[in-house]
Amino acid sequence: MIRFAIVGTNWITRQFVEAAHQTGKMQLTAIYSRTLEQALAFAKTCPAEHLFISLEQMAACAEIDAVYIASPNALHCEQALLFMRHHKHVICEKPLASTLQEAERMIACAADHQVVLFEAFKTAALPGFQVIQQFLPQLGRLRKALFNYCQYSSRYPRYLNGEHPNTFDPRWSNGSIMDIGYYCLASALALWGEPQRVQAQATLLESGVDAHGSVIMHYGDFDVTLLHSKVSDSYIPSEIQGEAGSLVIEKLSEVQRVTLNPRGGAAQDLTPAQHSNTMRYEAEQFAGLVAGRQVAHPGLALTRSTARLLTEIRRQTGVVFPADAENRSS
Repeated sequence: MIRFAIVGTNWITRQFVEAAHQTGKMQLTAIYSRTLEQALAFAKTCPAEHLFISLEQMAACAEIDAVYIASPNALHCEQALLFMRHHKHVICEKPLASTLQEAERMIACAADHQVVLFEAFKTAALPGFQVIQQFLPQLGRLRKALFNYCQYSSRYPRYLNGEHPNTFDPRWSNGSIMDIGYYCLASALALWGEPQRVQAQATLLESGVDAHGSVIMHYGDFDVTLLHSKVSDSYIPSEIQGEAGSLVIEKLSEVQRVTLNPRGGAAQDLTPAQHSNTMRYEAEQFAGLVAGRQVAHPGLALTRSTARLLTEIRRQTGVVFPADAENRSS
């Protein structure tokens, strides 16, 4: 049984705890929060033996094997390094790091201390995503793909009212491409690897983060367009087009439905059965890697590629984080 701790007490943490327990391979042992009151409140529904308001004390605890990090993006690198240096395995919410340089430091630290570092990108672990991979050859020669995730943020009205929610604050390495746009980018990279070149544009808010944007990934005679937004809703699915047909994907991040449309033939629903808590599959993967002590696992290649492209997209669109300056000076 993997004894794990959590950093962050928000809704996504609760969902991960439930998913981890459902695997039967992980047990919540410790909770970190900035205040004891918040830790106690979380423990009412997700009980844990240890509560911490000090990350250093939690890292030193011998009764913790692994840590799930769901803090703001800007804190991921520093916190992951702390735990890995104390020989804890780490599963960190996406995006793993603010920059490519941070991601490389984290991967190197995991290798040095022989612990598993795993980016919690759930989409690639889903049964529906495996169906996409399985049926891609039936599309023939690929020509176009559109990966779309646009969702009006519940925090946007707060930003418009003059507040500074984390999701629209560059100090926390946030914005549209680093949040929901990540799903589009990482999904494309998981399917086709890095493109020959990438073109990106975005509309920036006064705070300095991107409100929405688009990316074109060029793969020679095949291109992938990514649409992402935190200030508007979209109701159209994603699609992969080939000369022999297309795959239509509803809600790409969770692959809620997959439909094959063969050219000249009838549509086929390929949607597989999938657990209602879609974080279950990433929890299973992480537990398997820890059990097998697979430090140099294949997922790190996707993590590197995603960090590299996120950094390049931000360079092209002018989104700058404090971590960029810190990395240049280090």
